[in-house]
Amino acid sequence: MRTPRAFAAPFWLTFAFLYIPIVVVVIMSFNASSSLFVWRGFSLEWYAEVFRDGALMQGLGNTLIVASGSTAIATVLGTLLAVGISRYTRSGLIRAFAIAPALLPDLLLAIGLLSLFGLVQLTLGLHSVLIAHAVFSMAFVTAIVLARLSHVDPSLEEASRDLGAGPVRTLLRVTIPQLAPGIVAGALLAFTLSLDEFVIAFFTAAPNTPTLPMVIYSMVRFGVTPEVNALATMLLGVSLLAIIATQRLTRITESL
Repeated sequence: MRTPRAFAAPFWLTFAFLYIPIVVVVIMSFNASSSLFVWRGFSLEWYAEVFRDGALMQGLGNTLIVASGSTAIATVLGTLLAVGISRYTRSGLIRAFAIAPALLPDLLLAIGLLSLFGLVQLTLGLHSVLIAHAVFSMAFVTAIVLARLSHVDPSLEEASRDLGAGPVRTLLRVTIPQLAPGIVAGALLAFTLSLDEFVIAFFTAAPNTPTLPMVIYSMVRFGVTPEVNALATMLLGVSLLAIIATQRLTRITESL
């Protein structure tokens, strides 16, 4: 029996409520007018303005440095943590603590990291933001690699060891290749999350090393400009590509 079309209205209204703000940002990024409330035709002018803005370019450069470095650290450490949990413990408590930073409020994690940096007398700068984002992202990488590990055939590792391969060689030649889709997906997710993370960066960055979200925040305090809409649309495109790649690599939606 077919469901009456009227019953689909709440679904489409909810869907519209979710995406209307994003659609507005994308449409207004192509508006030739500098006013957000007056449409004067299609233009790519504001996309060019983004690349001519020195503050935005500095913020973008800092963000790419932090995102790349923290993704590399989080991917390596998160993978090792996931493999260690899977192989050496069955404690659900340890597993929960390993991925807890992904669920904790950003504010709590930011205050904790700032206190730690003060305790060890670490000066703030891009390096402190990079370390903070690596901690934040590592939990997501661990969760994805753990999900991937549940689909790995352990008999292949046993066969490798029976044939004389040591633990390190088995890890590099057998375990890592099987985990590759999950590792790549975790890295893409870590990179995407680091790109637009604001709270932790705000607490752990120095005033002269703002990341892109911090620069945008300083701009939108006096109103959203067309440049910000254009930049947000570009970030949306990058994020969508990363999300699509992540889902295609791990099919994480079906595994959760």
